[in-house]
Amino acid sequence: MLDKIKQMFGKRKIREKSPDALVYTNSELIKTPVQGLVLGMYVAELDIPWLESPFMFQGFFIETEEQLQKLRDTCQYVYIDTTKVKRVYKATGSVEQRYSANELVIGAVPERLGSFATEIETSAANYSEAGDIVKNFMSKVASGGGVDVKKAKEVVEACVNNVLHSPDAILWLTQLKNKDEYTAQHSLNVCMLSIVLGRHIGLSLKDLNRVGLCGMMHDMGKMLVPLEILNKPGRLTDDEMEIMQSHTHLGYELLKSSQGMFKGAIETALTHHERQDGKGYPRGLPAHKLSYFSNIVAIADIYDAITSDRVYQTGRTHHEATKIMLDVSGSHLDHRLVVKFIESLGVYPPGSFVELNTGAIAVVVEEHQQFKLRPKILLILDEEKSPCEERLIDLSTDQSNTIRAIIEPKDYQIDVKKYYMKGVIQKGFH
Repeated sequence: MLDKIKQMFGKRKIREKSPDALVYTNSELIKTPVQGLVLGMYVAELDIPWLESPFMFQGFFIETEEQLQKLRDTCQYVYIDTTKVKRVYKATGSVEQRYSANELVIGAVPERLGSFATEIETSAANYSEAGDIVKNFMSKVASGGGVDVKKAKEVVEACVNNVLHSPDAILWLTQLKNKDEYTAQHSLNVCMLSIVLGRHIGLSLKDLNRVGLCGMMHDMGKMLVPLEILNKPGRLTDDEMEIMQSHTHLGYELLKSSQGMFKGAIETALTHHERQDGKGYPRGLPAHKLSYFSNIVAIADIYDAITSDRVYQTGRTHHEATKIMLDVSGSHLDHRLVVKFIESLGVYPPGSFVELNTGAIAVVVEEHQQFKLRPKILLILDEEKSPCEERLIDLSTDQSNTIRAIIEPKDYQIDVKKYYMKGVIQKGFH
């Protein structure tokens, strides 16, 4: 399996781009406390009248520390436009050092090295192979074995390559979930989503591999929790919850004993359930004690958990999940990274099912890099909610159709898996 992955990606070159600016034209505003602002964000509205502020222009990119300080001195919150982003590189130093100094690292978003149409087949094969390997890792751990660190790093490297070629294809695949394989699939999805966020904030290739490994390894300790607790469909008792929460310590000890494991992955296994307000577990650490990689993984972890069907819950939609995450950002999650994560997924992530203004139903295939509210979609149900011949529509050029809302496919008896099959998708592109 691993050889197949290496063959798929061995000949591809990954380019790291220099800083540049990306400006999008559709507006998507998020209310943001001034403490959560970082360089590169676009301030669209203030909480006071513009004429009473020290700013000359109504709407501007935050490009200097002086602007940041003026905002903090003048306002309690502002509205940022997440579709307008200027990427700004700051001082040198590792991402961990800069983050610990309260500096969010924002680099240039690299260009996609491929497209959804050209990458979906390879992405699907890689995702399946990587999933099998993660399940094998977990099976070995559950049986008392250790983690093959070399193999894990090779799998993550393939995942990074895949995300850099087409994050849309990867986001599409993370939507195809099987609650009977939740634990292994969740670890793979958290790996992928962490890389997607890392790409969006311009992490180096080295750090993308590091954060991917942190995501893949974060829940390995759950394999040492008794299955009757891990898979219990009802509410856990206090004693059972204590045992469940011990997976952080168990994962920490497991990875610490794994030769060659990245120390950030070891720490993330222990700290991914800590909170910004110091009320998390296992140690109740405050925000300044939490690492960059751990905070990224915590966001990917909660998003995939909220949007997944479990034995005890029905998965929420993307919009429901992001609203929950915004509500707990600042207390549970790093607000700045939550905003960047939402940006990285887009308003309508690939794999989302949407209703159009006409009443027709479609599945989102690929995000438009400039027009975030107008992605490529595959039409699957007509205005009467009846099956129709699948047809690809690029909403950035088709002005007659707009997206009304994200919907739950089960509400319309849609066979989700059908639309993740290569044949249906490729049909839409030809």
